[in-house]
Amino acid sequence: MKTKPQFIAKLKYKTAETGGRKTPANSGYRPQIQFGFTDKQTSGSQKFLDKEKVNPGETVTAEISVLTPQLFENKLDVGMNFQFLEDFTIIGFGSVLDILDKTLEK
Repeated sequence: MKTKPQFIAKLKYKTAETGGRKTPANSGYRPQIQFGFTDKQTSGSQKFLDKEKVNPGETVTAEISVLTPQLFENKLDVGMNFQFLEDFTIIGFGSVLDILDKTLEK
């Protein structure tokens, strides 16, 4: 079963020099996502809207589908920032551009 995207975000991957990725990320990549209001992380699939791959240091717009949207019910707002991680290492940052699932909106 394919999960519908819950929000659209602008993403920026950190470079290897700043503790991030050494290789490009493909659309569909599933890092962990964490917002500042919770210490919980969830898996979030990133479907890039304007390209199939993004290099470290690049910015891309993506649809985000999260595995456990109930963690974010009534908590998200446009402009809210989050980080994405791989094995507890922060590999990039995001900012919410649009909330598609209105149950998540503040």
